[in-house]
Amino acid sequence: MRAKVNCISVLAKLFRVRKTLGVKRSIMMLLCITLHVLLLAGNSRAGISDRVIAFVNDQAITMSELDEQYRNAAKISPDITMGEVLETMINRILLLMEARKYRIESASVEQVMNEYIDLKIRAFIRVAEDDIEKFYEENKAEFAGKEFEDVRDEIDTYLAEKELNKRLKETLRELRKDAYIGIFLD
Repeated sequence: MRAKVNCISVLAKLFRVRKTLGVKRSIMMLLCITLHVLLLAGNSRAGISDRVIAFVNDQAITMSELDEQYRNAAKISPDITMGEVLETMINRILLLMEARKYRIESASVEQVMNEYIDLKIRAFIRVAEDDIEKFYEENKAEFAGKEFEDVRDEIDTYLAEKELNKRLKETLRELRKDAYIGIFLD
């Protein structure tokens, strides 16, 4: 309503100064003002096509982004919930923000995250030989008579990944403490 009142007052002023501006300029200004009013009126009637459902610091997550991620995740894991997908999206954003602090850049988002994880977490993981041997002894039945040397690398990889997951969870917990996260999903 206020835009219409302002527009009317501008039009009145325009007609008062019409004599000094010339007819062509007056028509051009009138067309510009009319176009402006139409654009404002069009925006006021527009519906909400998407809504923000979460914030991670200054980055928004929209409902359409969550829906897309959920559809993709549900193809792989049908039992996944919308909340779990949202938590995963938040974790990804936190990791990407942290990677940007270290100026890690790559061709894809996945590569940036993997490089950050490799540089800041995986690089500090070392599985002791004693832990590998202990795991072998405790789980000998699962290795179906294979000798230690035959499965040593497999155990090392398993224990390293287990430790990586543990440290990644700790890192995400720390990142969440320092971040502003607002969730507006019912």
